[in-house]
Amino acid sequence: MKHTAKLPAPDPIAQQHSDKLLQLIFQTIEDHHGWLSFAEFMQMALYLPGLGYYSNGLSKIGEAGDFITAPEISPLFSKALGNHIADVLKQIPEADCLEFGAGSGQMAVDLLLYLAEIDCLPKHYYIIEASAHLREMQQQKTDEKLGTLKNIVIWLDQLPAEFDGVIIANEVCDAMPVHRILFEKDQLLEIGVGLHQGNLEWQTQPITNPELKARCEQIQPQLELFPYQTEIALQAPAWLSTIANLLNQGAIYLIDYGYEVKDYFHPVRNQGMLRCHYRHHPHNDPLILIGLQDITAHVEFTALAEAAYMEGLQVDGYQKQSDFLLAGDILTLSQLDSTDSFEQMQQAAALKRLLLPEQMGELFKVLSLSKGVTLPRSKAGDLRHRL
Repeated sequence: MKHTAKLPAPDPIAQQHSDKLLQLIFQTIEDHHGWLSFAEFMQMALYLPGLGYYSNGLSKIGEAGDFITAPEISPLFSKALGNHIADVLKQIPEADCLEFGAGSGQMAVDLLLYLAEIDCLPKHYYIIEASAHLREMQQQKTDEKLGTLKNIVIWLDQLPAEFDGVIIANEVCDAMPVHRILFEKDQLLEIGVGLHQGNLEWQTQPITNPELKARCEQIQPQLELFPYQTEIALQAPAWLSTIANLLNQGAIYLIDYGYEVKDYFHPVRNQGMLRCHYRHHPHNDPLILIGLQDITAHVEFTALAEAAYMEGLQVDGYQKQSDFLLAGDILTLSQLDSTDSFEQMQQAAALKRLLLPEQMGELFKVLSLSKGVTLPRSKAGDLRHRL
């Protein structure tokens, strides 16, 4: 397996692990007549039991891992989110919370401690986690940090039949498999993964998936430049449709990095927006470091909003992360949180990362969806007109 000279080399054990997964991918490609869609490849690279990136037990989050999420930067993120959540919980008797992909468990811990502080706890705090390793980390953290509050945290292996309360997905949709497409003036091609001289390589073929082809035909008239290469997400809107159907009353907060449709398919992004993370080194080659690096794609929020609307949800807000957190009173929370000068300096640095446009404040967006409740904070800096 090749990796670029700028990236740290894996240790021998990690390399052995990666090679084992790579051999299984090679075999799968051969079983599929020499070609695998990128969505299928991404699914294996990230989620294959025991070997995929999210299933293999290697460090992922924090300084020792590959990336840091907003809840890891400061508890102020979770507290500001908690104010949004509290607005909803107060409107529903015996409401629950459900978090998808809870990472290290830090956000769940900080949220529950804050909701307890303001006397607005959910009846249960459910977590659905695909990674057995991360689930174990979450259970350990909640045991250590929550005291008796840990009793309301429950891990689920499947979706509940119905749900009342708040559903949270922070940096979840970006890790759902996507298809890669090459738009040419006279044809549509899907970019998949094949083999050449014992190595993975990009290969194209005509689109055979009817749903994917229909979506591409919707997008093609909006493009201003050919050839144009991009990612198309089918799984994320389908997932959102599913959870919209189980929501009786409550809200869904989707927090991720991405764009609305016009900016997503802008000519400047004609090479697509795949992003990989390995030991805090971002790059754009998913065909290396198999099983050792995260693979993500920017979220196309218009498709998510349309899926939600089609399932009867109210699209209440589409905000930059900075506006969402400011509406959650993050600045007031920071003033109350500490009088220690060193902690205040740490908070100031964290606020810059969370709020400034050149950091996470503008690239990350929050899509707020509801059914049968009002979201009073979702209109600050509202960008729904751009969806």
